[in-house]
Amino acid sequence: MFWKRKSNAPQLARAGCSIPEGRRVYAIGDIHGRDDLFAHMIELIRADHAQRGPAEITLILLGDLVDRGPESAEVIERAMRLRDEFPNMRWLIGNHEECFLAALTGDVRRVRYFMRIGGDATIRSYWRDDASFDEASFEEVAERLQKLVPAEHVDFLGRGENLIEIGDYAFVHAGVRPGVPLEKQALSDLRWIRDEFLDDDRNHGPIIVHGHTIRDDIDEWPNRIGIDTGAYLSGKLTAIGLEGESCWFLKTA
Repeated sequence: MFWKRKSNAPQLARAGCSIPEGRRVYAIGDIHGRDDLFAHMIELIRADHAQRGPAEITLILLGDLVDRGPESAEVIERAMRLRDEFPNMRWLIGNHEECFLAALTGDVRRVRYFMRIGGDATIRSYWRDDASFDEASFEEVAERLQKLVPAEHVDFLGRGENLIEIGDYAFVHAGVRPGVPLEKQALSDLRWIRDEFLDDDRNHGPIIVHGHTIRDDIDEWPNRIGIDTGAYLSGKLTAIGLEGESCWFLKTA
């Protein structure tokens, strides 16, 4: 876990940043196996969207759907179903999805690492028998996990993106390497970077919307907006809404 209290942000400089006309974007922060909060957030988005009037809606999941919380399998299932309601739904591959997909290769070392960073909760959500899971060896887990996770779940996660640009905003899971053009960013940075990005105040071009680093509230700066509020522990899942030059936030708590 990586949890920091919200820093004292300087005066924001988002004036003039916009989403193309006629579009409305909602991006949801790290869900981490909390399907109850995911369901609640979708209800909030439906209500907010209806209240604001017609627009072409894009729903973005910022990655880390899995691990830590108890219902990773259910979160993935819900995300897959949402494509019927939100045809322009897009999702990012977070560092936890990266490790989950690696563990599904059957490599015992990768399974060990996955479990060490919260993947044991994801495995339990597919295993459905805590007693036998607790008794299983890493080798047994590695072998059985491949059979337990539906192929459509693997395909869905594997089709995630790494960077999404819409208007004057770019959506990534973790952040970007300062000074490197967006088109040249390394996957490792987009999914894993932390302090080098968070502590850098230079202009990245678009405003970067990201998750990955937990704060106790929205972490908004002139060059970035972080919306990972530690849902799996805090019960507060956060989403950002963007339309034209307007920006607002939705929270489950």
